[in-house]
Amino acid sequence: MPVQSTVRPSAGPFARPARRRALRGLLGAAAGLALLGQSPMALAQIAGGKPIRIVVGAPAGGTTDTLARTIGQEMARLLDQTVVVENRPGAGGNIAADLVAKSAPDGTTLLMSFTSHTINATLYKKLPFDPIQDFTPITLVATVPSVLVANPGLPANNIPELIQLARSKPGKLNFAVGSVGSSVHLAGDMFKMMTGTYIVNIPYKGTAPAITDLLSGHVELMFASTINVLPHVKAGKLKVLGVASAAPLPQFPGVAPIGATVKGFESSAWFGLFGPAGLPPETAQALYQAARAGLDTPAVRKRLETDGAQPVGNSPEAFAAFVRNDVKRWARVVKYSGASPE
Repeated sequence: MPVQSTVRPSAGPFARPARRRALRGLLGAAAGLALLGQSPMALAQIAGGKPIRIVVGAPAGGTTDTLARTIGQEMARLLDQTVVVENRPGAGGNIAADLVAKSAPDGTTLLMSFTSHTINATLYKKLPFDPIQDFTPITLVATVPSVLVANPGLPANNIPELIQLARSKPGKLNFAVGSVGSSVHLAGDMFKMMTGTYIVNIPYKGTAPAITDLLSGHVELMFASTINVLPHVKAGKLKVLGVASAAPLPQFPGVAPIGATVKGFESSAWFGLFGPAGLPPETAQALYQAARAGLDTPAVRKRLETDGAQPVGNSPEAFAAFVRNDVKRWARVVKYSGASPE
């Protein structure tokens, strides 16, 4: 059964005209002038007397869900209409994606998706939708870099030492995999592919049990999102060997990017907002402007960055190009890994 929660705009002095003025102010002078000429029509199309529904292909409480609720709250405030977040987990996000792909392109049904959207294009032999053609990209909301963490007992403290250890003991080290086909699973396979090492994957039914076994020493290594492991690193229960971002992360001072040793290595989970294919350009633009304004709110940026997420808010055109390129990037890794859906 789907799980819904509703975000309603505040009542009182923030009436619709005031909200439009606030939205234009947040977007800045240039963006505000651009939106001024088209916002009345776009806002009317989005509202249409109905709430906006953001469908999430993951359970409540996870990163995708949290980002959907955060951006949904801001869009409700800026657009002066109700936003409903509906959880439809399952099949690596495909259940939610299929629902949105088959929805009316009026701007009232959106998808908050994640990296599996582009991974699934190769991971699944057949999908009930086309991950590119059946959606209108709105904006890349945020990215969350992954990090390579290890049990403190592992006799390696950085990436060069790990590579040396793995090459000296092929098949003796192992990666905990919280979800087969996920971005963090494939980050491990990308690492092995690019370093020529043989490290055994140990699959788990979820991130939580994988981290539990990593903490206890039953497994030695794991790629994980910064959000999932930061508390354990701060407590000294896990050590970080490298970060998968292009630049060092402030949450892990002194830890070098993996790409400093493995040239070209980079892996982050991403989270983005889509509509169904055929969304009118003015509607997509109004949704993008509201989402972007929400991400530019200082309180929202601070909240995301504290959790290790990096707000983006790029244009629909830039997000569309990102999605196309990401499908190609992960296809090579999926084929190398031989992974298949659970």
